[in-house]
Amino acid sequence: MNKKELSELKKLFTPAHCAVTRICGCYVDAEKNVKTKLKEAFLSLEEEEMFKYFKIFRSTLSGTIGKNLFNMEFPLEQEQEGGTQEFLLRLRNSQLKDEELIDTFYQKVMEDYLYPENYYIILIHGAYDVPGRASDQLDIEDASDYVYEFLLCSICPVKLDKPGLCYNVSSNTIENRVQDWIVEAPETGFLFPAFNDRNTDIHSLMYFTKNGELSQSEFLDHFLGCHIPLSAKSQKETFQTLIEETLDRSCDFSTVMNIQENLNELIEERKEDPEPVVLDKQEVKRLLANSGVSDERLEDFDTLYENVADEKTSFMASNVASTRSYEIKTPDVVIKVSPEKAQLIETRIIDGIPYILIEAADEVEINGIVVRPASGQPEA
Repeated sequence: MNKKELSELKKLFTPAHCAVTRICGCYVDAEKNVKTKLKEAFLSLEEEEMFKYFKIFRSTLSGTIGKNLFNMEFPLEQEQEGGTQEFLLRLRNSQLKDEELIDTFYQKVMEDYLYPENYYIILIHGAYDVPGRASDQLDIEDASDYVYEFLLCSICPVKLDKPGLCYNVSSNTIENRVQDWIVEAPETGFLFPAFNDRNTDIHSLMYFTKNGELSQSEFLDHFLGCHIPLSAKSQKETFQTLIEETLDRSCDFSTVMNIQENLNELIEERKEDPEPVVLDKQEVKRLLANSGVSDERLEDFDTLYENVADEKTSFMASNVASTRSYEIKTPDVVIKVSPEKAQLIETRIIDGIPYILIEAADEVEINGIVVRPASGQPEA
């Protein structure tokens, strides 16, 4: 799924385009005890309550693909009877009207979702009458191709709000406020089936994680049965290791800066594309070659790539590039510069000692105090 398809689905969680048919919920305490359950037709909820659920649903499809949102495919064995995909497909086809299936779903989540506090499992069924699309990419509302039926699961922490004082209108007094248990924004969730190419893809799902880390390995591996991709942080660390080991002693300042600049150019060139920029093994190799890495250093790249990452590993360019600022770090000093001003920094050997030089022709501040660069004779 790409960002256009996600945007299209998020519009379904509004009063004007609501496609949610049923909602189920299960409130679980820290000891994994079920405290209460919900099962209703969604449109039977109070309007104010619906708006709050809409916000949770949209949050479960929000974030950056490859950082908060991950396209995942089911292994073939999970599509057999008793597999995770087969179970979710039965649950979707039931339209959340089979109470036994719903209870089994809750039990499976509680077994595999590791969370030390209270949380609320929300599960909805939706039916989207997908409009046709003309050659100018405008929707044709009265030319529906098919109905996309889906499940969306949101797992939200439930926390006690902070104590404090409040004003009681009825008694006209300031008094101690009663603390309530608040359902917060979702930490984890998934959409099944995926909405790939504006069509139902029962072989895939979209997984959501708020913090960008894929820490719920049991939930991903056992409950969903999907291959766990590298998180954004792991992608960046793996890419950095790959660069360092490929370049080895030729990992100098200018080559690394070239790699970063070429990455940013690639992202800029394709910023209007709905699909994120993804680098596989060959594209990473091409990036290095275009950044000045010698053929000699790239001779063993394929083997090195498999050792550091994996043959099928790919990197989201947005996860490994530095689009906001470059950070140049020594044990004692950290320099941050925007990519557009990277030319202000250069390296030079002076009296046999390597230096990082920063052009200081413009205004300079030290702790907010404006200083003037010292005048002196230019270096010979």
